[in-house]
Amino acid sequence: MVCGVYHGGARAVLLAVAVVLVLGKEAQQQQLSEGFYAGSCPGVHRVVRRVLKEAHRADARIYASLTRLHFHDCFVQGCDGSILLDNSSSVVSEKYARPNNNSARGYPVVDDVKAALEKACPGVVSCADILAIAAKVSVELSGGPRWRVPLGRSDGITANITGANSLLPSPRNNLTTLQRKFAAVGLDDTDLVALSGAHTFGRVQCQFVTDRLYNFSKTGKPDPTLDGGYRALLAASCPRRGGNKTVLNDLDPTRPDAFDKNYFTNLEANRGFLRSDQELFSAPGAPTAAIVDRFASSQKAFFRSFAASMIKMGNVKVLTGGQGEVRKKCRKVNNGS
Repeated sequence: MVCGVYHGGARAVLLAVAVVLVLGKEAQQQQLSEGFYAGSCPGVHRVVRRVLKEAHRADARIYASLTRLHFHDCFVQGCDGSILLDNSSSVVSEKYARPNNNSARGYPVVDDVKAALEKACPGVVSCADILAIAAKVSVELSGGPRWRVPLGRSDGITANITGANSLLPSPRNNLTTLQRKFAAVGLDDTDLVALSGAHTFGRVQCQFVTDRLYNFSKTGKPDPTLDGGYRALLAASCPRRGGNKTVLNDLDPTRPDAFDKNYFTNLEANRGFLRSDQELFSAPGAPTAAIVDRFASSQKAFFRSFAASMIKMGNVKVLTGGQGEVRKKCRKVNNGS
């Protein structure tokens, strides 16, 4: 009889804990809301849009770069602005992780957005939310979909260079590895394909394609999935010897600064720039190939899924309420040195 009571009590406790965990997760997500700054900083979107449009006049790449910053932030300990932190006595910056070093960019523009928002509404808008809004505005200004961004993230006070080195998807990852890394943050195959569609705009350095051109998987031969004409075009820009590995190439040679579905039609033609891109369509038995076909045939379907996946990614391990802080400067924590 005692054992029965004990086991029943244990089940009740476990059920209560499960309910608390579920409600806690739901509460965290519910604290993000589209109108979070409606009273405290109603012009937040207008300010971000103004600063980004000014930056774009001098840098055609900036919209793609800012979209990528949000992505790289969320995959490492959640969407907490940790990628923006510089080295300090308490922080080892993620900026120097292999996937980010001399690659991720746009930090000065984030600084400009933050300065403008601090002038308009001091101490209100977090750097993590700035990244989420900047990605949304960047996609919109490039002709992509519109969506309402849930807001209310707090900024983290730590960075994780180890996580940045191991958790971020690599341009050389195969499909299985990509699926694993996306699943680790709660994203499925549709999210993987939709979010990869952000490679419809922006530039990439030669160093990320030379192995596909000349020594794929250490075979001494080109990647067999790479279209021959496209390979010749890339080889002219990225020669085997004597070339500059930092030379920039359009991710989408058809409309490099427009956000559209051409990324997917390129994959169908075996003209994906990165291995990680072409894997979505060409990996043997790839379950993602049908999703590529669907997005290639319907820009509306791609835009709808991309917006939904951006919202889903933007909810990864967010800090809200009393967690974290709202940084005064995005490059350092408020009490850091």
